[in-house]
Amino acid sequence: MSTEPGLVNSASGGLPIHLLHDRVLVKLEGALGERKSSAGIVIPATAVMGRRLAWATAVAVGPHVRSVEVGDRVLFDPDEKSEVELQGTDYVLMRERDVHAVAASRVDSEGTGLYL
Repeated sequence: MSTEPGLVNSASGGLPIHLLHDRVLVKLEGALGERKSSAGIVIPATAVMGRRLAWATAVAVGPHVRSVEVGDRVLFDPDEKSEVELQGTDYVLMRERDVHAVAASRVDSEGTGLYL
């Protein structure tokens, strides 16, 4: 990855990708299917549940993104995602307004944040 905001370099010699406007490129944390509860109970992917948000790590941000930085964990709705594959790795591309929350050490614990 590059240190320039919005630029993703391929480790295998592919072309760099430069994000535009308010786009955020994230890598999902774990699978969206089967998961375990805190008590160790396995919940299958087919279980009927309410809308469940997912966490991901920002790997690139566009030049007009104000509240998300590369390396931040973001909370978003996986039902409203656009998936993209870059050099064999799956990512999710979204607008900054589709991010519900940001978790980072720089975030002030006293405030609720821009999107909460």
